[in-house]
Amino acid sequence: MEPVWFTFLNGSDIAQLELTDIEILDAVEEGLRAQGSGETVIEPRVHLRPDPAFNGHFNVLRGYVAPLALAGVKIVGDYVDNYKAGLPSEMALLNLFDPRTGMPVAVLDATALTEMRTGALTALGARHLARPDAKVLGHIGARATSYWNVRLLDRIFDLGEIRVHSRRPESRRAFAERLERDLGKPVIVTEDWQTCVEDADIVVEASRLERPEPLLRTEWIAPGALVVPYGTNSAVELSLTDIMDKIVVDDWGQAHAGPFGALRAHVDSGRLDESRLHAELGEIVAGRKPGRESAEETNLFWHRGLSLSDIALGAAMLQKAEELGLGQKLRFS
Repeated sequence: MEPVWFTFLNGSDIAQLELTDIEILDAVEEGLRAQGSGETVIEPRVHLRPDPAFNGHFNVLRGYVAPLALAGVKIVGDYVDNYKAGLPSEMALLNLFDPRTGMPVAVLDATALTEMRTGALTALGARHLARPDAKVLGHIGARATSYWNVRLLDRIFDLGEIRVHSRRPESRRAFAERLERDLGKPVIVTEDWQTCVEDADIVVEASRLERPEPLLRTEWIAPGALVVPYGTNSAVELSLTDIMDKIVVDDWGQAHAGPFGALRAHVDSGRLDESRLHAELGEIVAGRKPGRESAEETNLFWHRGLSLSDIALGAAMLQKAEELGLGQKLRFS
């Protein structure tokens, strides 16, 4: 048998790629388009919880994107207390394979990739479901994915007012300072949820709750707004879905499965089922269903995070790494 080699991209390699906002958005959109066109296989994520005392778990995401000729499995650790040890709360590895033979193609440090693709999903959902003239963002949460939410939303909408809030004062201040430095515009740090989200055009709930708690009140949501909840534990009231004209998810198969998710209680109680969905985002991107159709619509986009987005962005990273001569070739056999 001939030697089998695969590419390894570490965190330093990923940073040196210096992917632009447009490159990130285009790659993730390609994965969504393939999904909406029926050219993918995606299975609901599964979870491994080693010990409740560790206050964390692993997510395992699996998928196949036919136009990219890649299958992938990503394992991401989600550990809420990692900040106490100076570690990111989410660290990940993405494994890419040739779907025709099962042979390994690449292994990537997917920590930054996960942050980027999550922000891209938020921003692409807003591109299709928020008002085109949306200018006010209320963002709850300051974890790593939050940065890319705000950065890529600003890329699309050129936001006029950015409000942020998170549980720890030091985290929200540091978050706002990073955004101000990178976006070149002021960011408002709020002391509570209501001041952050009330009457905002786009509301993103990316909190890090240890248990479900309805901290985001439905009455604060302005008519015509877009709400994007994706925290691990629900922070919204059951009544939130009652005011929505369109409810869109990234993938219903994984949205209604598993123990976690911002709308978990809505699914478990029967308040949200497939009959209430307007579409999966990929169907909108592929042109099979409409996005926002009027300024008056109040819409909701719930995303759990797709293996397809990981694979699509991983493929873009691999291609750019090859062009720049980055990464290591490792012998598999």
